[in-house]
Amino acid sequence: MLQETTLFGTTDKVQTAIDRLRAFEPPDGYALGFSGGKDSQTAYHLAKEAGVKFEAHYHLTTVDPPEVVYFIRDRYPDVIIDRPALSMWQLIEKKMCLPTRIQRWCCSELKEMYLAGRTIITGVRWAESISRRNKRAMLELNSYSKNQIMLNSDNDEARRMFEVCALKGKHVLNPIIDWGHEEVWEYLNSREIPHCSLYDEGWSRLGCIACPMSGEKGMARDFARWPKYYGLYLHAVERMLAARNRAGLETCWPNAQAVMDWWIHGGGHGGPEVPGQLSLF
Repeated sequence: MLQETTLFGTTDKVQTAIDRLRAFEPPDGYALGFSGGKDSQTAYHLAKEAGVKFEAHYHLTTVDPPEVVYFIRDRYPDVIIDRPALSMWQLIEKKMCLPTRIQRWCCSELKEMYLAGRTIITGVRWAESISRRNKRAMLELNSYSKNQIMLNSDNDEARRMFEVCALKGKHVLNPIIDWGHEEVWEYLNSREIPHCSLYDEGWSRLGCIACPMSGEKGMARDFARWPKYYGLYLHAVERMLAARNRAGLETCWPNAQAVMDWWIHGGGHGGPEVPGQLSLF
């Protein structure tokens, strides 16, 4: 619940998030990382309520669900769409490999290189994963900052405000990092804020189509929902294999279809290899 009762009284988590946004507002304003998902929507509308200066950016990856792109264009026309220099299909050929759980070059190439030198607002939450609880703080500064600032309204865990940010050159504020899933939906529904239709179709998180982090079931579901993208990946893999051959790199796969089978059902998502097949690496 957004009204949280503790030993020290009742805490309004909306007001706490607003206080965080106001406390660290930079002179040039924030850059808000907007994905079209429920968490970034919440961060966006909280920034509006806080009255802080910000501009929202959506990093187009070229493997975005069409419903997400249309939702952002229709509902958030002020969001700036950042387009990559190379598409996912071009990057697969250039890198001569597909992105995997281990080699996640897609994030660094398509998302993380933007907004250097800015203070960024995200919708990252600890409840999303154990990894984020262990690694992400309320406010993350780049490795050049040593300051430590706390808000009196934060609990002990949330008061670990600063840590080295892996995204060098960026300061990152996560104002709803201690919110749960239900609290995000409570906030959006209480303000009658529309959400992307994919949530109503059963998607719990919105991301790139066939992201290896979603696992075999998630990738298969994505390709069933957007079959055109399976063909786009397949053609990119064909060009990838040709690039590997030109470079003189050994390839154990007979064709692009075999690579796709491995990527979806085998080592591409961190699971067991398809029997009789090896890794691209």
